[in-house]
Amino acid sequence: MNYQMNSHITGISITAILLLGIAPGLAAAACADEPGPGVNWTGCDKQGADLSGLDLTSAVFTRANLENANFSGSRLSHADLNLSNLRNAKFDQARMIGARLIGLKAQGASFRKAVLDDASLSRSSLISADFTLARLRRVSFYDSDLTSTDFTQANLEGARLERAKMFAANFDGAILESASLESSDAETAIFRNASLVKAVLDKAILREADFTESDLSKASLREANIDDAIFEGAKLSDTIWIQYQRCRSGSIGECR
Repeated sequence: MNYQMNSHITGISITAILLLGIAPGLAAAACADEPGPGVNWTGCDKQGADLSGLDLTSAVFTRANLENANFSGSRLSHADLNLSNLRNAKFDQARMIGARLIGLKAQGASFRKAVLDDASLSRSSLISADFTLARLRRVSFYDSDLTSTDFTQANLEGARLERAKMFAANFDGAILESASLESSDAETAIFRNASLVKAVLDKAILREADFTESDLSKASLREANIDDAIFEGAKLSDTIWIQYQRCRSGSIGECR
């Protein structure tokens, strides 16, 4: 009986030793794995890596260091980049449908012409990021820092930007139809020539924002702060104004 117990204990000890010896190797091997669909680089340091033009569908980069990495033209649909460092990384023309990018540090990152439909970038720092001509339909930027971020001619149809910090952000020519900017801070933001049809801007801070020639038809600005905002040439047809009054059909430049 003692022999059996000793054998059992010895077996457990050997197994534990093997696991302890193998575990570090497995972790290192994961970071050394070749890039491809489903690769798991959790916590890995890939700073400055050239990963352009690759298929990285459903890859995992949680808490990874991807600063200055290049993902231009890559496929990253349903990839997990939560809590990663993407400072100055490039995702130009990348396909990132349904990707998870929550809690990022992505200051200065470039997503020019990228496709991010249904992706989540909530609670992320995207200061001075570039989303020029990007497709961002139904994307969530909830509670993110978008200070000085460039969305020129981007498609943000149905996007969620509630509580986002958008000081001096540029939405020139962007599509924001049915988007929600409720309780966001868009002071001095630029919305020139933007389409905000049916957009919700209730309780948003829009001080000195520029809506020149934009389309706010059927949008809602209930309780928004529009001090010194510019609405020259803006379409305000059936728009719900700050004190809950509805602008007349055909209103241009001011709510009548």
